Amino acid sequence: MSFSFHVESERFPIAGRFTIARGSKTEAEVVTCAVSRDGFAGRGECVPYRRYGETVESVIDAIESMRRDLERGLSREDLLEAMGPGAARNAIDCALWDLEAKTLGHDAHQRVCRILPRPVVTALTISLGDPQEMAAQARAAAHRPVLKVKVGSSNDVARMHAVASAAPDSRIILDANEGWTEDNIRENLMAAAEFHVALIEQPLPAGQDAILREIPHPVPICADESVHVAADVEHLAGLYDFVNIKLDKAGGLTAAMALRDRAREAGFGVMVGCMVGTSLSMAPAVLLAQDADYVDLDGPLLLARDRSPGLTYTGSIVSPPTADVWG
Repeated sequence: MSFSFHVESERFPIAGRFTIARGSKTEAEVVTCAVSRDGFAGRGECVPYRRYGETVESVIDAIESMRRDLERGLSREDLLEAMGPGAARNAIDCALWDLEAKTLGHDAHQRVCRILPRPVVTALTISLGDPQEMAAQARAAAHRPVLKVKVGSSNDVARMHAVASAAPDSRIILDANEGWTEDNIRENLMAAAEFHVALIEQPLPAGQDAILREIPHPVPICADESVHVAADVEHLAGLYDFVNIKLDKAGGLTAAMALRDRAREAGFGVMVGCMVGTSLSMAPAVLLAQDADYVDLDGPLLLARDRSPGLTYTGSIVSPPTADVWG
């Protein structure tokens, strides 16, 4: 049986600057993994995230450490035991999904989706800035049905007001990236309700969110940094109303599907989100997002150039991947 394995890092420029509460960046750094057997090749992409102690180098090393196991035929199920969650496992898992689809001659959606996959509406991200800058971004995107607005700094009420006024017909998701505090969360939640915000992501730091059990949720609150895998769900009851599932956090599509199912069983709403990556990162997540309440898979829309071939975006509507993209 012929086998080959390749890992590399790539950089894709961002259109402008992407800013959240933890900082800014002007390019997306991704790591891709390719696994080939008997003439068939599968690819997966991941985005290392420093919030979780990941670097491009550490992720490449972690992927490379699995070379011998993959050559011996490591399965996706075995991979869950061999590696912990995170970007490295995501790249390998998605490469194995792609390889299986091509080897067996059927699309990945047949095993991922409960119904025939369809195009879904993704949010578009508004980067953190001063209220005037964010209003200008929102005004330019006011035709988009859903906007994900980065907050998590001082004066967020003014930011909410500016964006809501500039895009009055868009549904708004606020993403604080753990940037609020016990001192301002009540004020910010009430303002969010006043401005008809639909959802708020991770207002407080993971592990410092117990107050969410005690205060009203006039707007539903979504766990992001507080949830990675299915086992985390049991700790979220009473704190959160939704979970944000990202393949790079969960460590691949296989683990993300288990998280989705556990979250639904426990009564949580579901968002499927992403890091800033290319269409290769988004493709498996589009299949996962088929029955999600909110979809945030705008990574390629934030780039100055995407991978080719890539997913088809028509405005805010992203279509399921074709076989030449992934799966």
